[in-house]
Amino acid sequence: MLALLLSIRPIFADQILKGTKKFELRRGHIRILPRTRIILYSSHPVKAIVGEFRAGRVFVGSLGAIWNHLRRIEDSGISELDWPYVKGSRIITAIEVVAPLRYKTPLTLNLIRSYIPNFRPPQSYKWLRKNDPLLKLIDSFSHSTR
Repeated sequence: MLALLLSIRPIFADQILKGTKKFELRRGHIRILPRTRIILYSSHPVKAIVGEFRAGRVFVGSLGAIWNHLRRIEDSGISELDWPYVKGSRIITAIEVVAPLRYKTPLTLNLIRSYIPNFRPPQSYKWLRKNDPLLKLIDSFSHSTR
C-alpha cells in the first residue's frame, strides 16, 4: 500500500486537521486514488509530521475549471490563500479531505532524523511504499499517540 507524504504550509495543515479545509490543491497532475493515505508534513516553522487524512474525490484539470468547480462546493475550504500556490499552473489536482486525524504528538524533523539521518522533507510530495522506514516510523509513533 502506498501513502503520500505532502509538505504543506502550517496554516493549511491546521485547517485540514480541524476539518475546515475540505480540499487540498496541488500543482500538476498527481495520480492518486480515493482512500489513499495522505500524511501531512507541516513545513517551517513547525517542521513536523502532524497528522493524516484519506483521499476522497480527486479532480484533475485546468486551473480555471478546478478552481471554479471547488468554489461552487459549499464549505470546500478553498480561499484566496490557496491562489498563490496554484497561480500560473496549467493543470492542478484537488484532493478531497476525508477523515482527518491529528497526531497527539507530532513527529518533529529532529526526531525523524534521529531515526533516519538523511531524511529531507519533500518540496511538494513523495510517495512512500509500505516498507519505507519513514512510514514504519510514522506508524509506530502515530499508533501510540492517537
